[in-house]
Amino acid sequence: MPTFVRSAALALAAALVLGGCGAEVAPQAGDAGSGGGHYPVTVENCGQKKTYDKAPQRVVTNDVGITEIMFSLGLEDHMAGYVMPDDKGDLTSVPWKGGYQKTKWLSKKGINKELVLDARADLVFAGWNYGFNEGEGFTPAELKKVGIDSYLLSESCRNGRGNARGIMTPLEALYTDLRNLGVIFDVEDRANTLIGTFQKQVAKAQANALKGADRPRVFLYDDGQDKPFTSGAYAGPHDIITKAGGDHVMKDLKDTWTTVGWETVVARDPEVIVINNYGDTSAAQKRKFLKSYPPLANVSAIKNDRIVVLDYVDLVESPRNPAAVASLAAALRNFGV
Repeated sequence: MPTFVRSAALALAAALVLGGCGAEVAPQAGDAGSGGGHYPVTVENCGQKKTYDKAPQRVVTNDVGITEIMFSLGLEDHMAGYVMPDDKGDLTSVPWKGGYQKTKWLSKKGINKELVLDARADLVFAGWNYGFNEGEGFTPAELKKVGIDSYLLSESCRNGRGNARGIMTPLEALYTDLRNLGVIFDVEDRANTLIGTFQKQVAKAQANALKGADRPRVFLYDDGQDKPFTSGAYAGPHDIITKAGGDHVMKDLKDTWTTVGWETVVARDPEVIVINNYGDTSAAQKRKFLKSYPPLANVSAIKNDRIVVLDYVDLVESPRNPAAVASLAAALRNFGV
């Protein structure tokens, strides 16, 4: 493992332990959803007002970041289970391993209506392209027909331009969901404490990050060889890169996760490339491709071997985002671009 990758990994590990990414607000017995005078409550989710007469008791979540948002609030007792593939890293050493131990892993394949019906779900917490998909007939509207409510991941909100997603900055999306879930499950103090911890962690990382002309141009590489899949302004990597002291080269893309052309990447000449580590193609294989792909040969990040690896859950909306800011900030300082 190259030195800069080791540095990023070590910084992330330290942030998880010391920086508050894994800060858990200890739940008090019976405190989630037990306040009789609390309900009904109304929150705004992706532009829609939603009212709850009581706290959902059998939530099914889709994907690792969404699942860990619930765990970070101590809401595993309100969950029927979670759905995610087994390519999302080691789940036994994460800050919320207790949540994983207590909660049923319903499927390592895709989420669908039959699965949530079998789980007797009363709410599905997912997002557009984070489980919800018209092409597969799994949408909030379809679930409503069978009496199951939905909460949409704020990172995935559609912004009014077809299927383009994103209506707020990535960390604000995380804080919005934590606040909303705090209201829905009557754990507002817990949510506010967690948000405050995360904001302090991000502010500390920003204070120590590169600034001004020292900020390197950074490109997020998710996957793809003919065309790269990357992050626009509304997915997690934008805030992680920006607040870590980098200049996100795709900040003008008003979407979350999307495809661009290699010619655009070459023209913007990133000085650092961040690899999203997940899926059937390993980070090492992605790195090998980037280093050997002829059109990228003169890109600064490739010429100078400045490549950082972060895990999928660090980069999608999740309670690990603040630690990822600290980790990337340390890696960028180590490069000294």
